[in-house]
Amino acid sequence: MANIDDEILRGAEEDAKEVAFIQNYMGSENRDLFTEEDIYYCLDVMLEYLDTTSGDADEEGFIDINTEEIAKHIQKKAKKEGMGPYDLDALTLLIDAELEYNEQQED
Repeated sequence: MANIDDEILRGAEEDAKEVAFIQNYMGSENRDLFTEEDIYYCLDVMLEYLDTTSGDADEEGFIDINTEEIAKHIQKKAKKEGMGPYDLDALTLLIDAELEYNEQQED
């Protein structure tokens, strides 16, 4: 049985892989739009939003995700919390990258 330190280390390694994937997905022209801290923040807000607003899945188990709506939510919350400012198009790209990362992890 793994101890808690091993689990924390594995989680941190997975998070780092996810951030690297997102940065690569966004491309060199967009790479500087978000620091690692910004990416972690945006992902946390996105997951929080999806946890509270996700609808029912269709017959095939898919949930419709409105990336623009999520991006607007992140912008609004970030402004309130003194983060950002984040461009709506850049946030949409970050969300697309996160969704692609998760889809690849399922394969």
